[in-house]
Amino acid sequence: MTKRDYYDVLGVGRNATEQELKSSYRQMALKYHPDRNAGDKEAEEKFKEAAEAYSVLSDPQKRAGYDRYGHQGVSGAAQGFDPSIFGDFGDILGDLFGFGFADLFGGGTRRRPRSQRGDDVRYDLEISFEDAVRGMTAEIQVPRQESCHRCQGRGAEPDGLTTCPACHGRGEILFQQAFLTMRRTCPQCGGAGQVIQRPCPECRGSGVLRSERKLKVNIPAGVDSGTRLRLAGEGQPGALGGPAGDLYVFLHVEEHPFFERRENDLYCTIPINVTQAVLGAEIEAPTLDGTEPLRIPAGAQSGTSFRLRHRGVPDVSGHGRGDLIIEVQVKIPTKLTREQRRLFEQLRGTLPEDNTPNRKGLFEKVKDYFM
Repeated sequence: MTKRDYYDVLGVGRNATEQELKSSYRQMALKYHPDRNAGDKEAEEKFKEAAEAYSVLSDPQKRAGYDRYGHQGVSGAAQGFDPSIFGDFGDILGDLFGFGFADLFGGGTRRRPRSQRGDDVRYDLEISFEDAVRGMTAEIQVPRQESCHRCQGRGAEPDGLTTCPACHGRGEILFQQAFLTMRRTCPQCGGAGQVIQRPCPECRGSGVLRSERKLKVNIPAGVDSGTRLRLAGEGQPGALGGPAGDLYVFLHVEEHPFFERRENDLYCTIPINVTQAVLGAEIEAPTLDGTEPLRIPAGAQSGTSFRLRHRGVPDVSGHGRGDLIIEVQVKIPTKLTREQRRLFEQLRGTLPEDNTPNRKGLFEKVKDYFM
């Protein structure tokens, strides 16, 4: 039977991109896969035909030969289901159906048990506001699992392992589905090829022991709540000799009773009395590094802000430092001595009466506003 043009098989033009080829093949694989068309020989043939077309057109060298000479240019390159010619065919089916190419067609050599990376661990650490600003070294005690020293993580006594009866030591089992031979990790031994007959009495067959480990964490200056620090290799141990996971330390910074942090800037409010606001004064302003003189100009209004450069929080990357913004609030005394009251009454007599708005003029302004 004459073979159809590969581009027609996949329903794409001859200038189709790699992504267009892959997308078209995904759709056809989903549509004609034998699992979805049990007993349908026509769908099975279309599935094979699409796989063959994609195996050629997805390979730049084979595609060039096909574009120049047609099927003769790839003669023998796409016959049957030879794993060496299918490129990322298995990856596509793995994305669609959850298995790889070798799992489908039973190809390849005996599978060795694969090591697995250990799980990552989260640790929440609360630190003070000052420690977050200045940086520190914290000592933490992290619960984790360690490989059992008695059995070296095998979970069994030295002579306590035996060949898995289900997979006969292969670590995988083969089964037939439609025209495909598929392989799966052995459910009985988990791919190890061996099962435990005599468990280790120390770890009771788990291969790990629960323990606590003391670690030092270097916290840079300028961190904030939500900052995450990674300690590589300090998570749970890996299985079958795999690498350990990582430890992630999440920081929670306590609030300061006086300063408010906004990114790298600090904000605070300082009360001043009436005479300081009217006549001006030099006050001691609090900072994280002690006090600094701050000049309040005469006539300062309540709510006026002053900025002290580079007195805020250091940038966690080490570049620069934020500012300290100080807002002054004029504090009006609620209780006066006789002498203070006398002085204020004298002052009132010297202030211009323009400070009190004319009643008629005020009503006229309101009327004009709404007209």
